[in-house]
Amino acid sequence: MKKTLIAISALVFLSGCNATQRGAAVGAGVGAAGGAIITGTAGGAAVGAAAGGLAGALIGRASEDGKCRYRDRRTGRIYTARC
Repeated sequence: MKKTLIAISALVFLSGCNATQRGAAVGAGVGAAGGAIITGTAGGAAVGAAAGGLAGALIGRASEDGKCRYRDRRTGRIYTARC
């Protein structure tokens, strides 16, 4: 049950991110898990997280179209424009 709640909260957290941020977060998580499994140390997990985060950010950035979503604070309207 605890793992399910953590997974759901992680998905909610990532829903507000752009593709680069999501890619970095997912890459860091996967890299940390892989590094920990392969080396069995916290240092290996840290190196895996750094490498995975960098790779995920690069992949996420490549998938963006150069547009960002903005929200008008007065009206709450969401619109898309160049970053």
